Amino acid sequence: MVLYLIGLGLYDENDITLRGLEAIRRCKRVYLEAYTSILLCDKSKLEALYGKEVVVADREMVESRAEEILEGADKEDVAFCVVGDPFGATTHTDLQLRARQAGIPVRVVHNASVMNAVGACGLSLYRFGEAVSICFFTDSWRPDSFYDKIAANRKLGLHTLCLLDIKVKEPNLAALARGRTVYEPPRYMSINTAVQQLLEVEEARGGGAFGPETLAVGIARLQADDQQIVAGTLAQLQEVDFGAPLHCLVLAGDVHVTEGEMLAAYMLAGAEAALEGARKE
Repeated sequence: MVLYLIGLGLYDENDITLRGLEAIRRCKRVYLEAYTSILLCDKSKLEALYGKEVVVADREMVESRAEEILEGADKEDVAFCVVGDPFGATTHTDLQLRARQAGIPVRVVHNASVMNAVGACGLSLYRFGEAVSICFFTDSWRPDSFYDKIAANRKLGLHTLCLLDIKVKEPNLAALARGRTVYEPPRYMSINTAVQQLLEVEEARGGGAFGPETLAVGIARLQADDQQIVAGTLAQLQEVDFGAPLHCLVLAGDVHVTEGEMLAAYMLAGAEAALEGARKE
């Protein structure tokens, strides 16, 4: 019997591959990982397509109770479904390792993820450096380890994909302190918030890795019918209404001629100088 790690793609229930759908229909149990990313459709639509119940696997289940997912997978097929591609988060690699240690065969069904679909903005995938994650700042926690990675990418002329934080089923700390478990409403970082935090970190670090006039691309609801791609300076993108989640942000490195021609279709008025400054032959 097999544990299937199945990528669901980026948008809705129809983005699954035929191979993935066939695998799910063979499985006795189907789990949906629902904290590293989300599909832009209801779980009920997945269940209608699959013809079976889908169990939502939150962070606590995947990271602390993985044995529940693996239980019985040596006797019946089990599907663990992931938005995007199964290896878009290290958690899923950990689940694969646990399964193999338990003697459970693992098969992977890949799909599109933000890591390759980001090429829709016109910047060449092979010219991206290390991707970074930007977390929500709090009064007491303002992680900025992404800064050094962005600086290194830009020094090499490489683009940087910024993955923006989502908070799903996060416990309220004040309630926990009183012995009660209460979950906060879901939160999804916007491009506007990400830009604000980036500029705050640059001001604090002062390394000149980027600034308000740096060329960037904001992408919202990648693959959706109302997908939105806007190129401009960071200062300009901070003022754009990108609408509903999910959002991501790309900081441009050196922009070659063909990339510049593609970006021109998404460019805000007034960003020509930023594009010209990033152009390389």
